[in-house]
Amino acid sequence: MNMNCFILACLFLSSYCKAWSTGTRKTTPTMGVISSVKRIRDSVLNKERSRQDLKIGIAGFYDRSSKLWEEVWGEHMHHGYYIPEDRTDHQQAQIDLIDEVLKWANVTTAKKVVDVGCGIGGSSRHIARKYPGSTAQGITLSPYQAYRGNELAKEQGLEASASFQVADALDMPFTDNSFDLVWSLESGEHMPDKEQFVNELFRVAVPGGRIIIVTWCHRDLDPGESSLTKKELKLLKAINRAYYLPEWCSVDDYVKLLEKNGATDVRREDWSYIIAPFWKAVIRSSLNLRSVWGLLKSGFSTQRGAYAMLLMLRGFDKGLIKFGLLTCAVPEV
Repeated sequence: MNMNCFILACLFLSSYCKAWSTGTRKTTPTMGVISSVKRIRDSVLNKERSRQDLKIGIAGFYDRSSKLWEEVWGEHMHHGYYIPEDRTDHQQAQIDLIDEVLKWANVTTAKKVVDVGCGIGGSSRHIARKYPGSTAQGITLSPYQAYRGNELAKEQGLEASASFQVADALDMPFTDNSFDLVWSLESGEHMPDKEQFVNELFRVAVPGGRIIIVTWCHRDLDPGESSLTKKELKLLKAINRAYYLPEWCSVDDYVKLLEKNGATDVRREDWSYIIAPFWKAVIRSSLNLRSVWGLLKSGFSTQRGAYAMLLMLRGFDKGLIKFGLLTCAVPEV
């Protein structure tokens, strides 16, 4: 048995035992085994998920994993800003990433902000504090994240300026022209329809507003290339299974979608080298009894996501995975 199969077998046993120890599953042992084997088979084969499966899976993944993440890393569920690259104040590095992205996008003020894919609301609350008098509304597919975001806002005295709800980024529950800052930090990669995602960002933004997208992308294609290599596609498919991701796109693809919506002042940048140390820090943070025990209790999908960090590192090292920044101004009417 090779190492990958061994890991998958361990995850299967942990997940299966956890399901039966809770006493909440109304399935027979045979049904439980069949379901678990199917899940493992699909994972090994890196089977693509349907749009509905992605939506359900994303919500469930973050419902199960967000508490563990917060216990280890705090309220910010995103990469850190590693300049200098050997910094060890990781939670501050996450806060610095927000500030540095805002600085890069030339955002000096904001009144109404939407945080698309808000996690437990760390960015929203930070931005609400950064720009006094502003309000931030966050959306997520995860009921746990929305609940926890509102709970933290109340604890921090920000319930009047930051609020969170369950909603689909591809069909946001906001009227047209609602926000002067549209913020999406590491959520675009989850969107199965990138064009609809970008269209929605423009729809809810006020004319002259600012859109910021920070997201994982694959590398831009070289001249003459029509697609990524087979090896690159295979690696991305493995990551997709772990993190409930659809097909990837490049930063160049995003630029074309922004321009299609009439964007002005379009800018892009690759910050892969700035955030790269974060993955190694996350892996090191898991090498303690508290984190390992939390991971064992968190279930199969969270465990698989932890393993996939190694795949993410491989993608970064090979130049396949890029941490892309994009910003633009919404055209005036």
